[in-house]
Amino acid sequence: MTRRRVGDRAPAVIAVLAAVGAGFLIVPLVALAARAPWGSMTSALTSPVSLTAARLSLVTTAFAAALSLVFGVPLAWLLARPGFRGQTLLRALVVLPLVLPPVVGGVALLAAFGRRGLLGQWLYDWAGVQLPFSTAGVVVAETFVAMPFLVLTVEAALRGSDRRLESVAATLGASPFTVFRRVSLPMVAPAIVAGTVLAWARALGEFGATITFAGNFPGRTQTIPLAVYSALESDRSAAIALSVLMMGVSLLILVALRHRFLGTMPAQVQP
Repeated sequence: MTRRRVGDRAPAVIAVLAAVGAGFLIVPLVALAARAPWGSMTSALTSPVSLTAARLSLVTTAFAAALSLVFGVPLAWLLARPGFRGQTLLRALVVLPLVLPPVVGGVALLAAFGRRGLLGQWLYDWAGVQLPFSTAGVVVAETFVAMPFLVLTVEAALRGSDRRLESVAATLGASPFTVFRRVSLPMVAPAIVAGTVLAWARALGEFGATITFAGNFPGRTQTIPLAVYSALESDRSAAIALSVLMMGVSLLILVALRHRFLGTMPAQVQP
């Protein structure tokens, strides 16, 4: 049995403030679970609206996690290398979606990928692709808010890895891409898995950027969070049931990844 050190004992005022803070965060979650229609939970979660929203969420979040993985890992590798001109600004811009109001993120996506946006006008004029208010737009919005989680997680792991192994591989004649593929990636594989799961979970809970950029159209852009928003006006029991489902999934992911998440995130962004 591990004994607690004297310095680990919290002063009374700290304990009281911590208890109030914890209660403030936990009581609403407990209240949500207490209000859940447990008797009719199955029917609420298997209604056509719920199933359609869940199916769409699973598809779009899978694509968002995959895109975050494909583009986020190379970006994390670049940010983890020794400083280069503009690295601090690049990291700040990459992290920015984490702290932006989600609606602002949606407006930014419209400015970039809208029909007359910075890039969207070329996509529409040359390829006839219109991302806003489409299922593809949901994937774009979810990727925009989710990728920073993967980037920060993998970057921190790369910074903490033993770079001497990379140097040895390069000395033995391995190309930079071979070193990246055969040495760097295996060293941080657990962090890549954790970052991908965190990105998926963030995409699953995305609301503001999605409704702003892709709208709220059942069967096309209405994911689970948007279905909860719509159900609040027509079927509060279904809204609570879906909310409890989302809370349960998020809780399981955070508990499962807690130690790895805290061990790989940079100190400045650790919870």
